[in-house]
Parts: sequence; C-alpha cells; structure tokens
Amino acid sequence: MTRCAVLGSPIAHSLSPAMHRAAYAALGLDWRYDAFEVEENELRGFVASLGDDVRGLSLTMPLKRVALDLVDTVDPVAELIGAANTMLFEPDGSRSAHNTDVPGLVNAFAEQGITAAESAVVIGGGATAASTLAALRGMKVTDVTVVVRDLAKAERLLDLAAELGLRTSVADFSQVEQIGGFDLCVSTLPGGAVDPWAEHFAAVAPVVFDVAYHPWPTRLAIAAHRIGTELLNGLDLLVHQATLQVEMMTGRSPAPLAAMRAAAREELGDREPA
Repeated sequence: MTRCAVLGSPIAHSLSPAMHRAAYAALGLDWRYDAFEVEENELRGFVASLGDDVRGLSLTMPLKRVALDLVDTVDPVAELIGAANTMLFEPDGSRSAHNTDVPGLVNAFAEQGITAAESAVVIGGGATAASTLAALRGMKVTDVTVVVRDLAKAERLLDLAAELGLRTSVADFSQVEQIGGFDLCVSTLPGGAVDPWAEHFAAVAPVVFDVAYHPWPTRLAIAAHRIGTELLNGLDLLVHQATLQVEMMTGRSPAPLAAMRAAAREELGDREPA
C-alpha cells in the first residue's frame, strides 16, 4: 500500500489526514495517510527510516526549513522562501522539496475572483508572512506594508521583499492607526493575536484574508463581516495548498477540492465544544 503522512510538532490538531483521506476516497485510491509527531532534530532519522512504500510527506512547523537539507532538489519557490511544506519520494530513490503554501494562497484568492492587486498590508513576520509576500508578488502586488511586533525581527522578511522586487515598509503595532488604504489585508498571526486592533485592520482594505481558522470566527473576522469587508480564512489556504500536495503525490489532477473542504469542515465541527 502506498503511504503518505503529515509531520510536525504539535501535530494532533492537523486537518491534513482528513483532507488527504477524503481525496484518496474520491479518487478511488487505496492509499494510507497518517500523522506523526516529529521534532526538528528528529526529521533526518525519521526520513531515513522510511520504506519505499512512502510517496510523500506534508510538513508543518517546525520542519519547513530543515527539510531543505534532506532532499536532492528544491523547487524555486521553496528555495526563495527558505521553507518547504511538501517532500516527495521518487521511484529512483531521490527526494524533492516543494512549497504549496505560496500557490495555495494565490489559488484561494483566485477562487474568490481576486487575481491581481496593487497594494497590501501583511500582519506578522514569520514563515507564513514570507509565503504571503511571494504569493502577493505573483498577484502583481507592488507595494506592501508589513506590521510586526518587533521591528528588529523583520530583517529577513525585508531581504525577501527586496529579492521579490516589492516596495516594502515596516511598522510595529504602535503605528497601527497610521496604516490604511490598501487593496488587500492578510493577517498571518494566530487567532486572537490581532484582537486589540481587529476593528482597525478590518477596515484597512476591501478584502481581508485571516489565515486563522480555529477557533472561528476570530475577532478580526467578526469585525470584517460587520462592515461588509470581503473575508477569506485559513481554511481556504489550507485546502488549496493540500489539493496541490495531493496532485503532486498522486499524479492525479484536479484534486477533489470540494470533498477535501467538506472533510476539513466536518473535522473542525467535531472539535467544537458541546
């Protein structure tokens, strides 16, 4: 039996098993997909222990950077971002690393009819923010403001923005009230982290993408809905990046987006408190 899995720490919250298993069922594949708790210093040994029945791995934090050192080839997007969320095992024994977060974000916007913009504000300075910058550049965005807690930690993000050819400014949360007038707003912070500034960020752009998805709705989502701002959430990103993984791992296209989204929503519904 062909096997795939998702790795990370913590991993119990992952929706990947539900989505990938739903895809296999829809595609008529008798494949297996599991979840494993793997720390950064354990990834090399875990990968080395795998048999030739493994086709692919989904990677979440904290494994996205270290994975680049364990493969034979790295796709250009993963190389640029410095992070991979997918590892493929080829029949010849070689391994490759890929990033589906970037095209997944582009596809999530495109599903809502948003394929291009000029300006955006990105909240957060971590790996998801880096993927967001690359996705926005792919959508023809030229001007970006990045809002971070600590300006000193934005240096790597600024280097990436320069490499992407983005005109970028950085602000911290003490400057929030001066920020506005964008085409898109993307919050890459965990649910609740933006709460003190939710009402402001809900109004800085006609479209808000909040990458949080559980618990939902966030205060930012509630504020955006209240004033009629178009809203996307982390489940949109999660499903679109997962469909690309399924296509890469199985060689089948298109992946069953609707079935995967329904499975993710059902899994989240089962986790809601009674």
